[in-house]
Amino acid sequence: MVLHQRKNKISFLFILLVATMAIFLFSVLKTILSPRDIPSQYTIVHDRSLRGDIISADNYTLSRSQKTYQAVIHGASIDPAKRKAFVRLFSIYSGIPEEDVLKKFKDKNGKDFRGNIVLAKDINFKSAMQLKELAYKLRKLGAFKTTKTSSGIEVLYGLDIVENGETREFPLKDVLSPVLGYVRNRNEERYSRPHGIKGLERKYEKHITSKKNGYFKGERDVVASVIHNKNSIEMPRVDGMDLHLNVPLAFQRRIELMIDRMKASIDADEILAGVMESSTGKVLALASTERYDPRHIHNKDISALDPKFSEYAYEAGSVIKPLTLAIALNHKVVTPDTWFNTYNGKLKIGKRRTISDDEKFDALTATDIIVHSSNVGISQISWRLTGQQFRDGLIKFGLSKPSGLDLSRDVPGRIKSLHLLNNNMHRANSSYGYGMLVTFAQLFKAYSAFNNNGVAVTPRLVDYLSDDKGNRYTLEPKEGDLKAVEKKAAGQIHDILLEVVKRGTGVKAQYPGLEIGGKTGTAHIAKGGRYVREYHSSFYGFANDKEGHKYTIGVLVIRAKKYHKYFASQSAVPTFRRIVDILVELDYLKPEGGKIDTLSPIKLDKPKEDNGTMPERTNVKNPSINELFEMKSKPKPKPKRKKRPAAKPKPKPKPPVRKPLTKEKIEELSAEDLF
Repeated sequence: MVLHQRKNKISFLFILLVATMAIFLFSVLKTILSPRDIPSQYTIVHDRSLRGDIISADNYTLSRSQKTYQAVIHGASIDPAKRKAFVRLFSIYSGIPEEDVLKKFKDKNGKDFRGNIVLAKDINFKSAMQLKELAYKLRKLGAFKTTKTSSGIEVLYGLDIVENGETREFPLKDVLSPVLGYVRNRNEERYSRPHGIKGLERKYEKHITSKKNGYFKGERDVVASVIHNKNSIEMPRVDGMDLHLNVPLAFQRRIELMIDRMKASIDADEILAGVMESSTGKVLALASTERYDPRHIHNKDISALDPKFSEYAYEAGSVIKPLTLAIALNHKVVTPDTWFNTYNGKLKIGKRRTISDDEKFDALTATDIIVHSSNVGISQISWRLTGQQFRDGLIKFGLSKPSGLDLSRDVPGRIKSLHLLNNNMHRANSSYGYGMLVTFAQLFKAYSAFNNNGVAVTPRLVDYLSDDKGNRYTLEPKEGDLKAVEKKAAGQIHDILLEVVKRGTGVKAQYPGLEIGGKTGTAHIAKGGRYVREYHSSFYGFANDKEGHKYTIGVLVIRAKKYHKYFASQSAVPTFRRIVDILVELDYLKPEGGKIDTLSPIKLDKPKEDNGTMPERTNVKNPSINELFEMKSKPKPKPKRKKRPAAKPKPKPKPPVRKPLTKEKIEELSAEDLF
């Protein structure tokens, strides 16, 4: 019995010993396998890549990226006796008011935060470096104390400046918008990066976006700073490529300031203007009066976000007439001297439709049909072509296809189907620019053919891209140059457009000593299936000098509302001439006989609010770049009020006598009939 009891006790002790050993081994194994908050012997400093810059032809940065940082502090790590001094210093270095910094330390109930506190976000590089210097000084002064982690390890936290993203800067604000476009930030693994939404920022997104992040890895010291020694590893970052434009900032800004004042003087909704080299397609200016600051977009800017140069399709009117005649000349069905019966300005088509001209002529040559902008004459020229010939000819000029202008969106517009163009009425309407939709960029490209031996060149904003090693890259446009017509036909239209400026609707574009040609167009705007008394006014043409400088210029005025200013000859043509003045002033064109005085300043009925524009002046020194961005209209002093005499009853005003319209004729038909 006693022996049996001893055996049980020994067995129990053995089992207890085995269990104890098992528990011990399990505990050791768990300790080995479980993660521990032991500081790593190595640390990594990330160096994230940046988006490329956009740079003007005269080397001004129009768009650039900067890194942003946030300031983080551990609430329990600040010595309470030194918190007030910390807050004051942080406020001085960051520019954030002291009371706003103090609020960060309290929760909704007024209790102190013990964990991490984000004191500031979106700190720029300069401020971040200053705050890092402050953090180092505060650590030396003992502003921080050690705290225990959950595992009991003593850790000294300080003021951490952490890279948290990238922001896009537009230092010149609204200049070259909406061409530059705008961006939106997206979070990628808690890091914010800009992505292009419109304009050049969108078009070249994959080329200018960040390529490859860099880092520096090495052993760490007791305060977690990386030690630079032979064991360190550095991987350099690869930034996005820079865009180098063909657009000189000085010239672009002069055009913008001028069209701003022109818009105000004729009460237009918007004015678009463009200048490019006729032989290369290099765009020197592409300006709109509807601009915005890409960093600060407001509700009022929404309509301006889309660059209308390649996204706004409209009926162009009479600027299509030279294209129609060029196609006919190319097919040799007419010559510039072919006579046409113009029926004293009235031509019936069928029982219900009449084509009419404002200027009444019994007969005109093909040349004078363009000079006097005869709808009757150009209709008959189009009838000498088949529907197929006419339609194919328009396509060769680049209509109904993207222009190739390097912006985010390039709409193709629309011309009528072959079935419709086989009908005389539809072919006639299209011959003078109705019943079709075109863009500014398409006509800009098409008119270059008349100044470039029949080749319509693709407008190009970007000259080349470059990387951080200085290598240059050029991209071929998706839509290349077009052989619109033969050299002979292009030369004949070139000469006819010169006549338009010499004695037609473009006389206000003349500049002595220069070769100026172009064509006006004034077209009704359709709303709700009917044409209303609102107009698109345009003038497309060229300006050349004897030294070989050749430029294609386009102007589009949208809804000029001042009386009679909707005529292209009263709005688009004077704008064109002022562009020529600027080309001469900045030595892009050299007229024979030298420069002449510029046009008189653009008149405004009432002084406008300060908008950063400058009245044009004559015989003054050309302003520098810095001066162009400091131009502010000085407010006029308010006149002293005088006592008014007792009001007398005013006689009822007589209704104004309106003069008959004597310029370009607008054909009033239903919009539905033309499409």
